[in-house]
Amino acid sequence: MNPWLNAVSQVEALEDLVLNADLVDSMRERWSGLSGSQVGRINFYTPSFKHHETSEVSACGKNAFPAISITGGDCKLQCDHCKAKILEPMIPVRTPEELDRLVDQIVLDGGRGLLLSGGSDHQNVVHYEPYFPMVRKIKDRYPSLQIAMHTGIATPEFARGMEDAGVDVAMMDVIGAQDTINQVYHLRRSVDDFEAALEALVATKMKVVPHIVIGLHYGELLGEWNALEIIRRHMPSALVLVVIMPQYAASSRPFATPAADEIGKFFMDARTALPETPVLLGCARPSGVHRSITDTYAVMAGLNGVAFPSDGMLALAKHLERDVFVTPSCCSMIVGEEVLALGDETTTMPLDYVPAAPKHRTQLRDIPIVFTA
Repeated sequence: MNPWLNAVSQVEALEDLVLNADLVDSMRERWSGLSGSQVGRINFYTPSFKHHETSEVSACGKNAFPAISITGGDCKLQCDHCKAKILEPMIPVRTPEELDRLVDQIVLDGGRGLLLSGGSDHQNVVHYEPYFPMVRKIKDRYPSLQIAMHTGIATPEFARGMEDAGVDVAMMDVIGAQDTINQVYHLRRSVDDFEAALEALVATKMKVVPHIVIGLHYGELLGEWNALEIIRRHMPSALVLVVIMPQYAASSRPFATPAADEIGKFFMDARTALPETPVLLGCARPSGVHRSITDTYAVMAGLNGVAFPSDGMLALAKHLERDVFVTPSCCSMIVGEEVLALGDETTTMPLDYVPAAPKHRTQLRDIPIVFTA
């Protein structure tokens, strides 16, 4: 048996998973030839904006990095995969003054940062410009407060405005297929526009964390490899991968759930393409058994971070002899689906002393991997 499949069988939470043996063989062979600063290290993140608990990790439930929408639940694009649903759980603000008051409360409550987001106009632009002066005042008042901003298509001028305002992390979706831009996003923009926006962001001093949504074209993998090549050309701070969530789509334009095997292959391709760049799996991905298989492939592919890890992932990573770390929820630098403090090890715990979990053991409660701030 492939040693990696044997490792899976030794973790009780994973022993019933049906994996593609040929894919696992291929991943193991490709892994053996990899080298790079980001190869071999994995950090499991337990974000605090959503309750998450498994037998290996638990969350403290404190919201250290709230997500804020400057448009409330409004978005003019109404993309087929989202329909503005992603904005609904965010805290709405409508004016810079509202944001100022909210940030004071966030800091008072012990928050360490925030994500600024919002709905786009018909050109995939989120109009943060009126908020830039207030963001600058907030950063001057709270220098250690980490601010991430999810942009649409940014111009060089807009990117410099973000930088001048004190934004720490810029995030954007990179789409590599013109059909997806036109049909899913309903945009009259080009793939080149998305690449130009990424180029504008990486020209600043901000950390830049692009996203690839796997299965964005109604569940089909279409432009993901081109998006990966665009990102490889511009070498951002990190790459976040997420998987389309079909339940957000309207019944008139349904999305299929991408096959876990295809997702696993793309994970391996991303790792191979970016050996010097952190590649992370964000929290957006289908649930249930599909999620467990997806997470298993993420660990096998050597992704550097997994948000909301499925049960058994820490044990699997140790079986595969990876350097395992945990960033506990109250100390995590995850904003939405993103890791904010890339390369910051002050809030992580190495698990060098954690033994591989034996089979038929339901929990790893004697492994001190979780602490609260």
